[in-house]
Amino acid sequence: MRISEGHSQRRNVGLGLALVSAFAFGGSGVAAKPLIEAGLAPLEVTWLRVTGAALVLLPLAWRHRGLLTRRPGLLVGFGLLGVAGVQACYFAALSRIPVGVAMLVEYLAPALVLGWVRFVQRRPVSRAAVIGVVLAVGGLACVVEVWSGLGFNLLGLLLALGAAFCQVGYFVLADHGSDGQDPADPFGVIAYGLLIGAVVLTVIGRPWGMDWTVLTGRADLAGTRVPALALLAWIVLVATVIAYLTGVLSVRRLSPQVAGVVACLEAVIATVLAWVLLDEHLGVAQVVGGAVVLSGALIAQTSTPKAATAEPVAASAPVEEEREFSAGG
Repeated sequence: MRISEGHSQRRNVGLGLALVSAFAFGGSGVAAKPLIEAGLAPLEVTWLRVTGAALVLLPLAWRHRGLLTRRPGLLVGFGLLGVAGVQACYFAALSRIPVGVAMLVEYLAPALVLGWVRFVQRRPVSRAAVIGVVLAVGGLACVVEVWSGLGFNLLGLLLALGAAFCQVGYFVLADHGSDGQDPADPFGVIAYGLLIGAVVLTVIGRPWGMDWTVLTGRADLAGTRVPALALLAWIVLVATVIAYLTGVLSVRRLSPQVAGVVACLEAVIATVLAWVLLDEHLGVAQVVGGAVVLSGALIAQTSTPKAATAEPVAASAPVEEEREFSAGG
């Protein structure tokens, strides 16, 4: 009984963290769009976001500097895939295909995570997670109204798919860092991941040509002139620092596949915030799609957390066999 209560509490905490992360990530667009309209390029905003967050977490990087020798591969992988790779591939895709199509392809990541867990790691995948992924992807197609921008560009689609694979790396590596006798501290992993991502994005984005005067002025947010630095502070502190911290912690309390489905709510939250703050109206299909994504996330979170599968609870074994597709077939 205590074990069951402990697992339930762990799952609830993980779900809460995943929702906070989805809200934080989803809130980046409403702050970034005014800065882009004020004169900054999307990649420049991304560089400011990642570099600013890396500087904020620099004390954590120093505190966990032992990770550089203990888990260098994990840090480099998280920085290249979970930070720089997702951002670079997504923005490159946007230059070739519509936003809705790029977002939908990127958020195929939860389905790819299920494939990784089932066929690479050869671990069981719960039916709840599978149903949640199907609902989330279907609902997301409605949220982004993918049919309104169906244009085929092979390179653009490949770049969006690259962003999806990088997002898979984010979830898998966030979970992998908790493995073993000496798990990597999540704060240290995030701090070094952002530092490495900032270096890579500096090479790609070449920010030395950026118009820095934009940051000293004001930007238009739903008809209100707000300081550009205030918008940047939101992007750095909330949409990046808090988003990554809560995101990695949620993966370690849930599982990569469940946290990935909940992350699909980012697109819904971004759409709703754009409706409220940027006066971008929602259609019926988007409202219905948002409800479907939410349903998928709720179904997926009923999946047993990874910690629960490690406990030998004989009484629940038959139930677990019905709920999961075993790695052996």
